[in-house]
Amino acid sequence: MANNLWYELFLAFCLMLIIEGILPFLYPQRWRKLVAQLAAIDNSALRTIGLISMLAGLAGLYLAR
Repeated sequence: MANNLWYELFLAFCLMLIIEGILPFLYPQRWRKLVAQLAAIDNSALRTIGLISMLAGLAGLYLAR
């Protein structure tokens, strides 16, 4: 059972890398502008965005299971 968990985590990590790589691959110039804009956002706003993103992912996993 533990091996299955590690396998699924590995698959999830690989899928995350694929999804994260789509924007820089397709639109490198826009991606640079987005990263520059993100650098200008304060830490509390980034933490809030991260929290919302994690909660949305958790809700999606809950609904999928």
